[in-house]
Amino acid sequence: MNCHGRYWRKTGRALRTLVLGFFPLIMTLALAMRAAHQESAASLILAPESASKPQPAAYREVQFNFGRGYIGDGWQLYFTEPDASADRERYQGGIETALVEAIDSARESLDIAVFELNSAPIFRAILAAHQRGVALRIVADDDHGLLDGKDDALRQLRAAGIPLVDDGRSGLMHNKFMILDGRTVWTGSWNYTVNGAYRNNNNALVLDSAPAVLAYQAEFDEMFERHEFGARSTDDGIVAFTHMDGEFKLIFGPEADEVAALNAEIAQAQRSIHFMTFVFSLDALAEAMLRQSAREDLDLRGIFERRNSIASWSQLPALHCAGAELRQDGNPYTLHHKVIIIDQDTVITGSFNFSNNAAKSNDENILIIRNATIAELYLDEWRRLWDGATELAPDAVACG
Repeated sequence: MNCHGRYWRKTGRALRTLVLGFFPLIMTLALAMRAAHQESAASLILAPESASKPQPAAYREVQFNFGRGYIGDGWQLYFTEPDASADRERYQGGIETALVEAIDSARESLDIAVFELNSAPIFRAILAAHQRGVALRIVADDDHGLLDGKDDALRQLRAAGIPLVDDGRSGLMHNKFMILDGRTVWTGSWNYTVNGAYRNNNNALVLDSAPAVLAYQAEFDEMFERHEFGARSTDDGIVAFTHMDGEFKLIFGPEADEVAALNAEIAQAQRSIHFMTFVFSLDALAEAMLRQSAREDLDLRGIFERRNSIASWSQLPALHCAGAELRQDGNPYTLHHKVIIIDQDTVITGSFNFSNNAAKSNDENILIIRNATIAELYLDEWRRLWDGATELAPDAVACG
């Protein structure tokens, strides 16, 4: 027994020595395996499976001569990009090709509210739609439409049998929109002219939206069927709706108070107000911008069409002398936008010039859009024009 006892005591001591000798190695291996497991788990948390998959693009870009476009889900946006060219042989393949394609695809109806029309491709597309049986109706301005001494496109369309109503008054039917097959509406600042597509800075917005179509259709029917133009309108003139995760508001004037609607949007600005404008003579709008700029210490910048920008009625001097950062556009032809971008997530566009005539007597439409993607594209256009615009000469405006 003693012999066996000594044997097991020696064996036990040997085993303990062996275990103690390997213990650090065992612990090192265990810690290494634990760390590897934790790193693997962390990598799963930081790089989930969905992150490795390509995310769908918000839109795709298309290029035109003198322009570009963006095609999103339920919307399209087009900008003209004029240069100094006076060579009309180059004036083809612009953004009107997108509208012509849309007109060519119409099968049931086409309602058009047009201020000016002399684009040959658009004229031919409208006439072809009529000839293939599309139900066509047109509302036009008188002086810049049927009575235009230079362009007779609208007179030819009426002579071809297309029903046409003009406003027959001194105020302007200044809208530029089309409703196709009761499903899609085109709107914006773009007149359907050669200059509109190739010389002037313009934007056109397309919405595949039932509420938008219904709103524009009501405005069209008011003019075409009831002959209610200007202050004779009996509609409310304000329609709000949602579309593609964005909030939209339509303001039709002069039945609705466009200036009050604009000022209400300005009063919500917290970081920035950027604008690009053909005309800006509205005292109340300039005052609202300056008031909000002072209250929030926001970035207030604007681009004016150079022509008449420092006239006595223009708001450029007042804004400049109050500290707004302003430039005159660099297009040798015309900056025709009527756009305000607020806080990089809200854009205001349409046919409405920032003028007293637009507010008091013209038939106009304003579209207010709260959609960060669309607003960013308008802001990109603003940046492009800002980079090409010129700063005011030191003696251009005398501040008292």
